Amino acid sequence: MAVVVRTRRETGALWALGGLLGGVALLLALHVLPPTADISPVRRTISEYALSDNKWLFDTALVLIAAASALAFTLLWRRRAHVPTAVLGAIWTLSLLTIVLFTKNNWSVGPSTGGMIHRYASVAAFLSLPLATLPAARQVFPDHRAWRWSTRALSTLSLLSFGTIVIGALNMLAGGQPWWRFVPLGLVERLIAGAAVAALALLLLGLLRRPTHTPTLTPPNQPHP
Repeated sequence: MAVVVRTRRETGALWALGGLLGGVALLLALHVLPPTADISPVRRTISEYALSDNKWLFDTALVLIAAASALAFTLLWRRRAHVPTAVLGAIWTLSLLTIVLFTKNNWSVGPSTGGMIHRYASVAAFLSLPLATLPAARQVFPDHRAWRWSTRALSTLSLLSFGTIVIGALNMLAGGQPWWRFVPLGLVERLIAGAAVAALALLLLGLLRRPTHTPTLTPPNQPHP
């Protein structure tokens, strides 16, 4: 009979993965629960939920994801991840908490200092997570090419999606339409965040992968070697 000993790393990865998926589940629930079900996921940003009566659910989801991410990047650091990965992971985690503390601008009222802080924190979050998971793929999956390239592909997809917003901003500077109308902003934001979080989830699954050790059993009444 195989005896599997779960290490602290695996237990931590399991907790982090559970927290990450739990936070994502709460965010998905905002898409179907009233009154936020009426918010367009194609045109409206994710932070739009924070302006509704379901703000508490949005905040809970982000705090849960932030806590899970902090644990995940701590485990990656112990796995000897590069310093940039750890720093970017910290930026991602702190950015999520900043987004919770400072609500986005309510444009029916006008811009605010807190709303601008929220915007900068959102940009930092969107960039830091995929930039953190991209190099970490090699440390976690040195011998598993499919897993490694899947993680890299998701990270790259997230960054390329953010690039469409940058193109929109440049187009606006050149006299084109406003950048927030250049792309379906809500859909692009969800693609940026979803792909990057999926990459982090793959890294956590990688930390859970380990060989099963089967001890050699000595038959009864036989001398030990």
